[in-house]
Amino acid sequence: MRIGIVGASGAVGAEIIKILEERKFKVSSLSLFGSKRSAGKYLSFKKRKIRIQELKKESLKNFDLIFFSAGSDISKKFAHIATSSGAVVIDNSSAFRMDPEVPLIIPEINSKDIEKMGKNIIANPNCTTVISLMAIKPLLNLSPIKRVVATSFQSVSGAGARGIRELIENIEYSLKKGKKFKNIVFEKEIAFNVIPKIGNITSNLYSEEEMKLHNESRKILVDNKINFTATTVRVPVLRSHSISLNIEFNNNVAMENIIKALKKFPGLKVMNSSKNNTYPTPIDATNSDDCIVGRIRDDFTVKNGIALWVVGDQIRKGAALNAVQIAEFL
Repeated sequence: MRIGIVGASGAVGAEIIKILEERKFKVSSLSLFGSKRSAGKYLSFKKRKIRIQELKKESLKNFDLIFFSAGSDISKKFAHIATSSGAVVIDNSSAFRMDPEVPLIIPEINSKDIEKMGKNIIANPNCTTVISLMAIKPLLNLSPIKRVVATSFQSVSGAGARGIRELIENIEYSLKKGKKFKNIVFEKEIAFNVIPKIGNITSNLYSEEEMKLHNESRKILVDNKINFTATTVRVPVLRSHSISLNIEFNNNVAMENIIKALKKFPGLKVMNSSKNNTYPTPIDATNSDDCIVGRIRDDFTVKNGIALWVVGDQIRKGAALNAVQIAEFL
C-alpha cells in the first residue's frame, strides 16, 4: 500500500512508523508530512531515512491510506482533500469522531463498523476511551451496564513531546530553590502535582476530555443507556494512562465470570492477585500492545457493582497501534 503519515514527527506519528515496521505491514511506499518546522528532518523506516515534507494541499495525491496525527484543525483542513484523491484516512484527532457517517473504531470491539465508512474516513477514539473500553467491553458481554464512574490518571505524554519536556524541566526547576518555573503546556505546575482538568470546561462543568469518554463510549458500544461520568486528571507520569473504573451492572455477575471474561478478551491482560500483592502500574503497560487490568473487586456501595483499575500505553494502544490495527482490517 502507498502510505502517508501526517504529523510524522510527533509522538503518535513516530510510533505509527515504528509499529508499521514491527508488524510487517505491506508498505510499497511511505511518505511523511509535517509542519514547516519539521520539514527537512529525517525519520527511519526499515533502515531507510525518509525526509519529512511540508504538508500542502497538493501533497495528498496518489495514496491508498493516510494516517492523520496532527490535531483536529489539520484534519478538518486536509482530510477531505486526501479522500477526494482516493485515499482512506485514519484520523487520530477529535475532528470526526462524532460524525454519524464516520465509524469510531476499536478493532477488538467494533471492527465490523468499518464497513459503514461513508466518507472514506475512520476515526480513532480518544486514548482514555480506548483504554477504558478495553476493560469495559468484555464485562458488557456478561450483562447490560447501568453506570460507569471513571477517574483517569493521565500521563504528560498525552499532551505530546512538549508535555514530556515540560514535566522534566518543571522537576529540574522545582529542585533548584529560588527558581520559579513558567508553565506553557499545562495550566499549573505539573511537577509533584496533579491537575484535575484536561481540555476546556464545557457548559455542564465537565471537561472536554470527560465528555469524550461519555459520548465516544456510547457511540462505540451502540448503547445510549449507559451513563458515563468521569474526572480526568493529569499526573506527573511520563507515559501510559491509568483509569479507576466503578461499574454498575443491571444484573448480578459472579466474580469468577468477570475474571474469566477479562482474561479471554484479546488485547487485555489480567494482573490481579491480593495474595501476591500484584497489580499493574503505568510502567507495566509502557511500550506494550496490551492494556492491563487489576485491583478487581466488588463495589460494596452499590448493588451489582465492581471496581477495577486499568492501565494502557496511550501513545501505543491509545493511538498509534489502534490506528495500525484499523489499517490491518482494511
